[in-house]
Amino acid sequence: MKSGFVSIIGRPNVGKSTLLNSLINKKIAITSDKAQTTRNIIHGIYNDCDSQIIFVDTPGIHKPKHKLGTVLNEKAYKMAGDVDIVLFLVDASTGLGKGDLFIINKLKTANNQNVFLIINKIDLIKKDQLMLLIDEYQKLYDFQEIIPLSALTRNNIKELIKTIKSYLTDDIKYYDNETITNVSTRFIISEIVREKVLALTKEEIPHAVTCFTENYYEEDDIVYINVVIVVDRDSLKKIIIGKKGAMLKNIGTLARQDIEVFLDKKVYLETFVKTIKNWREKERYLKELGLNELE
Repeated sequence: MKSGFVSIIGRPNVGKSTLLNSLINKKIAITSDKAQTTRNIIHGIYNDCDSQIIFVDTPGIHKPKHKLGTVLNEKAYKMAGDVDIVLFLVDASTGLGKGDLFIINKLKTANNQNVFLIINKIDLIKKDQLMLLIDEYQKLYDFQEIIPLSALTRNNIKELIKTIKSYLTDDIKYYDNETITNVSTRFIISEIVREKVLALTKEEIPHAVTCFTENYYEEDDIVYINVVIVVDRDSLKKIIIGKKGAMLKNIGTLARQDIEVFLDKKVYLETFVKTIKNWREKERYLKELGLNELE
């Protein structure tokens, strides 16, 4: 058996979490069309008869505007140097951008020998555009491998896994076969609720909202869950609750449906909204998110 750690990095909103979910064929990371959705380092564990690959989803690398953003960047940078393979994910539909150039410069200083260029969303461009894009990136960095794919449709995912396996050198099994992620069930539930908040609201940026699973207990075949949605100002609280509680009800309904699929059990979900001003700048709340300063 061969094993190893593979980091997924890239600028915000290129499909890192979608790729992680596709690689292990299970939804463990939330997805959104809003930038900087991912906050924590989430492991997705792929197992087959002869290998174990620990995929590491990282926050999108971006220009930080507050302490939370700085910590997110630090996490992403650290993982680029601490793994066996780096998957640098780019969006084929938007082409080479300033954010991509910024990350390439960071990769040059990370000194990781195994950097793969993963060109995502190839279903949105023509073949000749793809060839031009590959040529453009090749001139900027000496990638070990270049693999075009579509994370959403799972096109070429098997080829990516096959290629990664050829680079694995460890012979240690880090997780048992039943483990698919390093994060807790409570964390995934909180993230599912946050995903629905992001999907149904428009005015606020992702970093203004976080969620905590306060209570979780099972009784017979039903799971009872309480999740608190935290915002940093009362105006957002009003938006999330909505007129006569309609928005909060929709958030809860959509979240419950996904949580039931994830747990494979009937779920009774209650959601609440709480305002904590400047929570993004407070060390206590960063620690609760698992985002305390890196050593």
